[in-house]
Order: sequence, then structure tokens, then C-alpha cells
Amino acid sequence: MRRFWLRWTLLILFVAVLGVVFVSLGEWQLDRLAQRKERNATTIANEQSPVQPYEQVFTHPIIDADQWQRVEARGTFDADHQFVVRYRSNGDLDGYEVVTPLRTANGVVLVDRGLIPLPRGTQIPSTAPAPPTGEVTVVGHVRRNEKGRRGATTPAENQVRLINSDAIATVLPYPIKSGYIGLLTVQPEQQGGFQPIQLPELSEGPHFWYAVQWFMFTAVGVAGIVVFIRADLRARREEREDVTRVAADRVKI
Repeated sequence: MRRFWLRWTLLILFVAVLGVVFVSLGEWQLDRLAQRKERNATTIANEQSPVQPYEQVFTHPIIDADQWQRVEARGTFDADHQFVVRYRSNGDLDGYEVVTPLRTANGVVLVDRGLIPLPRGTQIPSTAPAPPTGEVTVVGHVRRNEKGRRGATTPAENQVRLINSDAIATVLPYPIKSGYIGLLTVQPEQQGGFQPIQLPELSEGPHFWYAVQWFMFTAVGVAGIVVFIRADLRARREEREDVTRVAADRVKI
């Protein structure tokens, strides 16, 4: 019986360790689900809020909670300092985006003028379409800085992979606001086939079902212990019955 107890103890310890890991992973997925729900709610609330003057929002480093508010800004585009943002996607479209500084009475803010779709295999141009001249009025979404490795955020020959105002500021001759505006409309209208950047997907994702899977793995492990121990007990009982039967046969002989 001692060997059974040793085997059961090791099995229980093994399943307990796995169970702790699986439950932790399940709780992590539920936490990600809660974060996603909160982010979706913030996105919807911000996007549905009235359009605000941009200078009332761009007073501090832009964070996730600020994103997708709609703001309006008036100023002139700095066509001499445009940036091509490579390898971008917008829904089902692939192409490149163009970021242009907008000079306003309250400072300079970057404006992502949208995505220009490109067929696969088409080379990304080194220069961007010129922005509208003179004073313009832009309406767009508040966006925080994109984060990534230095090589992706630092401009090289007026091209970047990610939009980060802190990195772009290092190559501009004037200070700029934190974050940027994702253009929705501009008056006068711009040319070049630009597509406004869509809102992020607002689904809850697969996190709930991933959590269910991890909790099910834990339950399967616990059930496995019961099945394993019952199998051992049944085998031991059958073994004892066989020994008793053999002993009884010997007595008859």
C-alpha cells in the first residue's frame, strides 16, 4: 500500500502545481478581458463626446484614457517636415500614412493625415503628397504615442515605422505637443486618396474562452487524480481477491 500512497502523493503534488499555473493563466485572461472592456468603454465614450478644441486636450502627455476623443484644430501645415509612416494597415487596406506638423496659435501638433492604400509589391514613395496650403481646420481623433524599438520610432530620411512625437521632435526645429491627431476631416480638403484611420476593433476578443479553457484543464487534472486513485484501488482489490481465490483453491486441494 505504501507504493500507492507515494504515487498518489507525487501525482497530487504534480497536479497541484499545474493547477496553480492553469488558474493563474485563467485569471490573467479574465484580467485582460476586464481591461479590454474598460478600454472599449473609454473608446466609445470618448468618440461619442462632443468635438473639443485641441488645445484643451493636448495640455499633458497623451495616455490611453485620452484616446479617440475628437478635437478640432486650426493652423497651417508645415509641408517641409512631413514624415512617411511605412507598412501600415487600416481595416483590409495596406499602405502608408503621412504625418505632417500643424502650426497653431497654441503650438505645433502632429497630424496623421490618413492612410494611402498601396497594391502589394508597390514601393512606398520617399516623398508624401503635399498638404493643403494656407489656414486649415482639422477634426480628428486624439492619439497617444506609439511605442516600439528606437529604430522604428526615430525618423530616417523622413520615414518612420511608428508614430512617436517624442522621437519625431528630435529632428524638428521647434517643440511639438505629446501625441498626435488622427485626421478625420480637413477644410480645405486634401488630395492624394487618403483614408481616415478606423476605430480599433471593439470586440471582447477570445479572453473569456481562453480563461474557460485554463480552468477546464485544472478540472481535468483534479478529475484525473480521482480516476487514477480509483483505478489503483480497484487493481489492489482485484489483486487481493486473486490472492484469496488462489489460497482457497490450495485449501481445497
